[in-house]
Amino acid sequence: MKKNYVKEFLHRGLLFGGFGPIIAGIVFFILSLTLDDFSLSGQEMLLAIVSTYLLAFLQAGASVFNQIESWSVAKSMLCHFATIYLAYVACYLMNSWIPFDIKVILIFTVIFVVLYLVIWLSVFFAVKATSKRLNAKVK
Repeated sequence: MKKNYVKEFLHRGLLFGGFGPIIAGIVFFILSLTLDDFSLSGQEMLLAIVSTYLLAFLQAGASVFNQIESWSVAKSMLCHFATIYLAYVACYLMNSWIPFDIKVILIFTVIFVVLYLVIWLSVFFAVKATSKRLNAKVK
């Protein structure tokens, strides 16, 4: 039986999308405690809520790419990376959390790529070590 990956993408997105606005709210609360003149307009707040919901939705949904067995690791990694990278860049630019400046976007991109690879390689080696231990127990 073939799994419906689009349905799974949407399901995961709907399950976890709400965490984006919660995290944004926590960050805004901390900023309000630490900055004397921190304020947001209603438009800025609505944009932050909607964009962080979509960001979390896409982040959660994109995890399905790693479970498509017919795809190579490189293809699933590239699709996952592209989805979340584009979502983060769009969200950060729309909310003016980073300026629309090519140098800043390049710095953001380099940091994003390095962190993505560190996290991905950490998970990859942890799963590989765990499967090696489980295979040794089975033998």
